Amino acid sequence: MKFRAKIIDVGCLNHFTRVVNTVSRLTKACVLRLTCDHLYFVLSGRVATGGVSMWCELSQVNFFDEFQLEGVSADANEIFLEVAPENFSRALKTAQNAKSVKIKLTKKTCPCLTLAAELPSLSSVSRVVTHDIPVDVIPRRLWHDFREPQMPDFDVSIYLPPLKTMKSVVDRMKNLSNYLVLEANLNGEMNLKIETDLVSVTTHFKELGNPPWGDDGSQSSSPTHRDPDLMAEARVDIKKLQQFLMGQQVNPSKAMCNIVHRRILHLIFLHEDVSLQYFIPAVV
Repeated sequence: MKFRAKIIDVGCLNHFTRVVNTVSRLTKACVLRLTCDHLYFVLSGRVATGGVSMWCELSQVNFFDEFQLEGVSADANEIFLEVAPENFSRALKTAQNAKSVKIKLTKKTCPCLTLAAELPSLSSVSRVVTHDIPVDVIPRRLWHDFREPQMPDFDVSIYLPPLKTMKSVVDRMKNLSNYLVLEANLNGEMNLKIETDLVSVTTHFKELGNPPWGDDGSQSSSPTHRDPDLMAEARVDIKKLQQFLMGQQVNPSKAMCNIVHRRILHLIFLHEDVSLQYFIPAVV
């Protein structure tokens, strides 16, 4: 089992750092799945018991100048590692102006991802800063727990409003309630609502647009069968939604959410070579 990779381009390094920073703000621990073509940061929470799930996918060719991987076997050419993304993020911060960054799976007192950053130097002697990030190797028998989550059969899919605006609204609502209702319809309308014994607040967004999902992306109650004015809603823990909006540094070109009525809020951020999915379970 071997893995080594190298980033030289500073733009790719900064982009990769932003992705890792985003993941580190969403979870204290996750699984890093490595394949020959992709990297995945996976949080496999049990939605049925109130846990959030995350799936962040990166195409390695758009980040790394060198990328070599030998998985656990020829027929399972992958590696699954449990990692604390905050440690990864901290190591990358020291490498922001590096001439190159090498990442390698090593065996120290425990398995590690060793990150070596070659920093600019005024002399002919190079300066290399090395970080050993402890990881746990996930045995193959547990891999099935960290596969890509199935896209739920949603009732409504809608593009999100500007994320800064949405975050500002959610931040203010958090001071008034622990729960928020996000509802939307197929006319591009979305509402953020809180209701308590003392106050009721609703923020309306219009003309957001609805993503044109294909046959395999939509469910039986597809837009052609659903009343465009009918709202689908999910009541969620406002802290979980706020954490997601605060954490994102990907600056997505597309941001959307799918609502499974009163069951799941499925948030999707897309940005060229990165996709981030986040599942927040609805509460009663």
